[in-house]
Amino acid sequence: MASPTLITPTSKPQILTPIIKPKCTITTATNSSSTTAATQSCRRQFLSLTATLILSNSCLLPLTPAIAASDEEYVKETEEVINKVRTTIKIDKNDPNVADAVADLRETSNSWVAKYRREKNLLGRPSFRDIYSAINAVSGHYVSFGPTAPIPAKRKARILEEVDTAEKALLRGR
Repeated sequence: MASPTLITPTSKPQILTPIIKPKCTITTATNSSSTTAATQSCRRQFLSLTATLILSNSCLLPLTPAIAASDEEYVKETEEVINKVRTTIKIDKNDPNVADAVADLRETSNSWVAKYRREKNLLGRPSFRDIYSAINAVSGHYVSFGPTAPIPAKRKARILEEVDTAEKALLRGR
């Protein structure tokens, strides 16, 4: 069965010309009120067309995401997170301030992750990758076992190694 839109060798192509009727027509009349009405109508149509073009062009242009921070701010905040991770991990489990230190680390790390997680120019950096992994390990431990539970030696060594490599990469600008 042939489709009605199928072009066959025997069919003649038809030229489709759109019929465009101008909406804005100015009639020549001796009456000044009809001339001003026509002028206002043309002006209104022109302005609406212009506004539509401006708005559609602004909608078509890709919107750039807001830049979260400069490199200096990233370096400063990442160093702050690194120092808090180190001090929190090294606190003795019997210290009365361990719960406050863990809560402070959690707040700092959550704000750091929320701020830099969606930055595409940071995702490939080794410093970002390593500190993100260390934050995940520390947060996961404290969420699972509580703020007073000590981090096992093997996990602690891995976290400190990741923090050290992140700090080295940060110093190199990577």
